Amino acid sequence: MTEAVKIKLSKKDLESDQDVRWCPGCGDYAILATVQRTLAQLGVKRETTVFISGIGCSSRFPYYMNTYGFHTIHGRAPAIASGLKVTRPELDVWVITGDGDGLSIGGNHMIHALRRNMDLKIILFNNQIYGLTKGQYSPTSALGTRAASTPSGSVDHPLNPIELALGAGATFVARAADTDAKLLASILEQAYKHKGSVFIEILQNCPVFNDGVWEGVKDDPAGKQIALVDGKPLVFAGGTKGIKLGAGMVPEICEASDPAVLVHGERGSLLYAQLLAQLVQPHFPIPMGILHREDKATYETLAHAQVDEAIAKQGPGDLNKLMYSGMVWEVGADGTRH
Repeated sequence: MTEAVKIKLSKKDLESDQDVRWCPGCGDYAILATVQRTLAQLGVKRETTVFISGIGCSSRFPYYMNTYGFHTIHGRAPAIASGLKVTRPELDVWVITGDGDGLSIGGNHMIHALRRNMDLKIILFNNQIYGLTKGQYSPTSALGTRAASTPSGSVDHPLNPIELALGAGATFVARAADTDAKLLASILEQAYKHKGSVFIEILQNCPVFNDGVWEGVKDDPAGKQIALVDGKPLVFAGGTKGIKLGAGMVPEICEASDPAVLVHGERGSLLYAQLLAQLVQPHFPIPMGILHREDKATYETLAHAQVDEAIAKQGPGDLNKLMYSGMVWEVGADGTRH
């Protein structure tokens, strides 16, 4: 028996015939290009790849991918993706969402898709603003954000997407910036191979309504980022500074030579991963890379095993027989039951 010939794809093979329509300078262009290039290099099957989105600028994504896809309703992409994955577990299902779509109206669906460990690859574009509806503040907007809906400044404390994902039980949690093609490609490749709930936060720039919100992080990675490398110390600023735990398990910035500097472990404890999630600007550099991963049975695997077990014990079942079993009656023309 001869082996099947693996079809080699190029980035162009993953591009649809639709005109890409985002604002000039939008970070979504860079993300789209990296996703197309990476999936082509991985040799995915376009006929078994699906992109599902909700509502927002990021949610135009399925139109631009030469795969199957759904542009669904606001916040409900994880729910629709979950239904698809359960009924068609052989498909590779990606969810594209934004900080407004996925964490506000869609927050509940996001939590349960992650806690169930659905085998979904969820990519959340975080620009700390609503873009499509013209610049209202979002769940991740910084305290004091002046926007169309908060002219005096937001009084909401922002949501931390990584903390939410870890708390909900995601089994693969990572972060990258829209323009860091090398890191994002590496994360996408490992996310593609992971079986379970994937959550990738992408720091994305909105040049119209929140321009430069991540400028300090993306333009000065040596001082504002911690590059997460499994088995390597948490150091930054050109390797001169590090992160350690102080009294009360409070993270502190220290000299890289300090023997107490923490060593990163992608498969470390959830407590450690949550500590990483709490390293945010302006007090700490932001961890970039894979924060946490673990192996756990997926929802669809357990669900199908349960169905198979029931069929083995009770047979395939008969819907017509089920409908007419137990208490069954007919309503006559005069309204009486028989």
